[in-house]
Amino acid sequence: MNQDMLTMPRPILWSFRRCPYAIRARMAVLSAGLEVELREIKLKDKPQAFLSSSPSATVPNLQAGVLNLDESLDIMHWALGQSDPDGLLNMPNIGETLIAQNDGPFKSALDHTKYAVRYPDLDPQSEQAKASEFIQSLETRLAMQAFLTGDSPTLADIAIFPFVRQFAHIDRAWFDAQPWPHVILWLDGFLQSADFQKAMTKIPVWEDGARPYVFGNTSE
Repeated sequence: MNQDMLTMPRPILWSFRRCPYAIRARMAVLSAGLEVELREIKLKDKPQAFLSSSPSATVPNLQAGVLNLDESLDIMHWALGQSDPDGLLNMPNIGETLIAQNDGPFKSALDHTKYAVRYPDLDPQSEQAKASEFIQSLETRLAMQAFLTGDSPTLADIAIFPFVRQFAHIDRAWFDAQPWPHVILWLDGFLQSADFQKAMTKIPVWEDGARPYVFGNTSE
């Protein structure tokens, strides 16, 4: 672990439990074996302290000394840059391509499917089909290897599975009935992991003056 982390105040990670961007940030913190002060917010009632910290007013947001990170991937790279015991950053270039596809067209199609009422001009079935094309591309990869970029998990797996989870949970019975056995096995492996269970622990919504909630995996 970076020695500077031992002397600076505990970083603050603003989060929302179900947000896939926030989930992957929390997963990276756990993978790195770090501790942060986790602050859960309500998206419909964002506290001023959070709004003052996050330029985009979206979770996750990390404050670590003078560092202020407002993008989930930046937070993941920051955490794993401190400590990466599982070698998640040892990712081939295809991993970056997969993350870009996930965060771009797949996330758009996912939102158009999950929140169809917000997009009355779009056909939810067509959007579901678009999202399914990405899942099928993951299935093709996972039929040949255990994880998205090889035989070991990398940043790509941790960055992408929370969004696949969100898509699956729109209609899990429908998702499980699709010809994606390797994606289902891959996804459920993460959902059943100890880190994911810890990442999804329900905590009280942050209030000014409340006792800090310490979150993370450490060897102490």
